This record gives sequence, structure tokens and C-alpha cells, in this order.
Amino acid sequence: MELIKVTLLFAVTAVAEIVGCYLPWLVLKQSKPVWLLLPATVSLGLFVWLLTLHPAAAGRTYAAYGGMYIAVALVWLYVVDGVTLTRWDLAGAGIALVGMAVIALQPTTAGT
Repeated sequence: MELIKVTLLFAVTAVAEIVGCYLPWLVLKQSKPVWLLLPATVSLGLFVWLLTLHPAAAGRTYAAYGGMYIAVALVWLYVVDGVTLTRWDLAGAGIALVGMAVIALQPTTAGT
């Protein structure tokens, strides 16, 4: 159950970060309306707040989060940008998610 909870929290955190970065990219690279910077700011604020909900120390949270970010970014690439993922993309995301789980779910007892 803990793995599901951590995974979902990381996934929502990654979506908030990606949306917060994607909207300014649209404004700067594709001449989309400047008002998109407002929801981008809200999304990045949400991203920062979500990071505080993780129980581990900040550095450990960021390290584990990186694995989920990779996977969510590739899903974004496929769903939003319409780019077909390769087996290398999928393998890399799988490896990153295993790394996330190892870091996030490590034992918390002394000496481990």
C-alpha cells in the first residue's frame, strides 16, 4: 500500500511540474497567450507544495522523485506531443521507477 501511495504522490507532483514548465514553453516557443503564465505559476506552486508532503528528507525525496519524473515525462511525450516511445524509453522508465522504489521504500531502522 505504501508503494501505491508514494507512487501516486510522485506522479501528481511530476504532472504539476511538467504543466508548470510546459505552459511557459508554449508561450515562449509557440507564441501562445501570455495569460498561460498564470496557471503555470499556480502549477509550479502546487509542485513545490506537493514536494513537502513526502515524508523523507528533501534530498532523498528529490532523488526518488527523479525516477517518477522520467516516467511521467515520457507519458507526456507520448500523450501530449504524440511521439511514439521506443523500447529504450520504456526500459529506461522501468529502471528509473525501480530506482525510485528502492530509494523511497528503504527501511527506516538504524543501521540499514
